[in-house]
Amino acid sequence: MRELIIDLDAIASNLKSVRARVGSAMVLGVVKADAYGHGMIPVAKKLEAAGVDYLGVADVHEAQQLRDAGIDLPILAWLHDPRENFIRAIDSGIELGIANLEQLERVAKAAEHLGRIARVHLKVDTGLGRNGSTEQEWPALLKAAHGFVAEGFIQAVAIFSHLSCTSEADDLLQIERFEAACESAREHEIDFELRHLTASDGSIRYPQAHYEMVRIGVALYGLSPFTENHSEDFGLIPAMTATSVVVQTKRVPADHGVSYGYLHRTTGETTLALVPVGYAEGLPRNASTAAKVSINGKTYSILSRIAMDQFVLDVGDDVVSAGDLVTIFGDAAAGVPSVDDLAAAADTINYEIVTRMGGRFKRTYLGEEA
Repeated sequence: MRELIIDLDAIASNLKSVRARVGSAMVLGVVKADAYGHGMIPVAKKLEAAGVDYLGVADVHEAQQLRDAGIDLPILAWLHDPRENFIRAIDSGIELGIANLEQLERVAKAAEHLGRIARVHLKVDTGLGRNGSTEQEWPALLKAAHGFVAEGFIQAVAIFSHLSCTSEADDLLQIERFEAACESAREHEIDFELRHLTASDGSIRYPQAHYEMVRIGVALYGLSPFTENHSEDFGLIPAMTATSVVVQTKRVPADHGVSYGYLHRTTGETTLALVPVGYAEGLPRNASTAAKVSINGKTYSILSRIAMDQFVLDVGDDVVSAGDLVTIFGDAAAGVPSVDDLAAAADTINYEIVTRMGGRFKRTYLGEEA
């Protein structure tokens, strides 16, 4: 009675749309956080079949899950536990984002132990202020990397960073800093193959920064990385549809309170419809009174408080019955509320909405590879 329908063919179509935009640049498909709530393994298998060049995840645990599922693509993981010894990751051929000298030394030690060469991507912080080497630390990291390459412990595959997307001026400054960091790497005789800087947003806005590879996350799932744009503006198809069913209806009189805190009281005799989805499934509680859903082709506002397990709709005198399909969000082209609509109602972004969907939802996949 709660279902997330994931259209894998839409994801493959979105990859094709991205490729048309980025030209010859390789595409790293970001499948971290369970593929933004879409299911990491089915999505990764579809992307592999569709010809994506790389997969990207946050940590080596996620990367190992992909390897254990039989994914043979290059996989990059970049956010590391300070206690991680990297031995299994290197043995599984997982490529590692390196943010500082301490990480690099641990990776080199693990590679020496295994007798294998670790493939690393050196990350420089160009202004986002998250992980990555500072400008001051960068020369020391490059010097150490050069030494470990000479000893046969690592291969420096790439230089990478991440834009803040704060403003065009900030982004252009980061691009300038990134190119300076890459030039510094060349001066330190780091023979890297790839540069990658832009995610979905930057890949759309800054074609001059596509370099040899782009990292695409939210756009693969058919969502715009910009609140001022919609999926169709970029030829993207939303891949997730969240549905449930009405489990109970009842007629109530005027001035009847509805759900916790009586955010809504009925204005006349009306029908209330109960839907078994709440914040335990990821439906934001703070979207109460603002979110909208669709039943039988008509849109209704959730006027009352969203609870842990359920919400209530006031459907007036419309014919709504137990068992009727409720679309919480989907492709706006189908005439239903979108992820962007729910994100706006919750004062957040579409990334958060799809990533948080879970709980008792059952995932159903369309277009799975045989």
